[in-house]
Amino acid sequence: MSKTRVAIICGGRSSEHEISCISATGVFEAIDRSKYEPILIGITKTGNWILLNGKDSFTPGEDGLPSVPEKKNELSISSAGIKKENGEPLVVDLAFPVLHGAYGEDGTIQGLFEMAGIAYVGSGVLASSVAMDKTFAKPIYADFGMKVADGLTVHERDWRANQSMEIAKISSLGFPLFVKPARSGSSRGTTKVKDASGIPAAIDAAHRHDPRAMVEVAIKGREIECAVLEVDGTPHASVLGEVRVHEPHEFYDFEAKYLDGATSFDVPASIPENFTKEIRDAAITAFVALGCEGLARVDFFLTEKNEVIINELNTMPGFTPRSVFPMLWAATGKKYQEIISVLCRSALGRSQNVVR
Repeated sequence: MSKTRVAIICGGRSSEHEISCISATGVFEAIDRSKYEPILIGITKTGNWILLNGKDSFTPGEDGLPSVPEKKNELSISSAGIKKENGEPLVVDLAFPVLHGAYGEDGTIQGLFEMAGIAYVGSGVLASSVAMDKTFAKPIYADFGMKVADGLTVHERDWRANQSMEIAKISSLGFPLFVKPARSGSSRGTTKVKDASGIPAAIDAAHRHDPRAMVEVAIKGREIECAVLEVDGTPHASVLGEVRVHEPHEFYDFEAKYLDGATSFDVPASIPENFTKEIRDAAITAFVALGCEGLARVDFFLTEKNEVIINELNTMPGFTPRSVFPMLWAATGKKYQEIISVLCRSALGRSQNVVR
């Protein structure tokens, strides 16, 4: 029996390029090679597509994180599929886009796969796009009965036109606040603001990643995460995990997420059974509400008043063996390699997401 050729795609033009490379390395090394033939494809920071041989193909940065080496296009993708420089087709049965952030998790590459007729792991165009833009996702969560944090959106054009008015609107929410890009991940560009004097720098930091900045009231509570995995068309929720951020970090920012010793995880989270059920049910509700497929990690706050507030849903969460998504499923009873196989089977078994 011939093996299924899986193109594991990583890197990309977003600020999460390096994290994507780490995740893809995990998938490439763990995939069941008795069933799948993996092909590792890197997208450089300038958008060129190249073939990689494995983790040794990456270029280490000053921070030690890997990135796709800058080379000219060795591959191209169009409605005719993926082709090599000489025009020869690169035959793949399935794309596994282990891409985080813009141009990978926001529906853009999903649309490219749809046009090329290539099956792919994860959510489709619309679900990916809506989940990526938290300002659009929040009203949908609210329509499905979930509580969300109070906040507003500051567009770069409005900020340039009248900063004082925007600062007044932001200040009316009260402090502390969080300011973040509407469409970014790994907490890049996220700032905790304690008073009005910190607003300009925080908005500018968010706008460096996205012209739309989202401002939210800081929620005081425990940070709880749930992983959702679609098996045979039905979404299932994992056990819950609690994120604990250690000093000197005040919140779960990029450094806290990726520096050793900055955070710890309690898996399973030590919370009452009734709240465990409520959060697991809410994770599946959010998954269904956005029309997600394949996988997601859904993040919540459990407040001191025992309110469950949804924070965000990630359609392609970190996917290294040590990442939260695989960690939660390992605690639920599914090993890393098994999760990869489930995702590949699900992707191959569904129809494309375009309207017919």
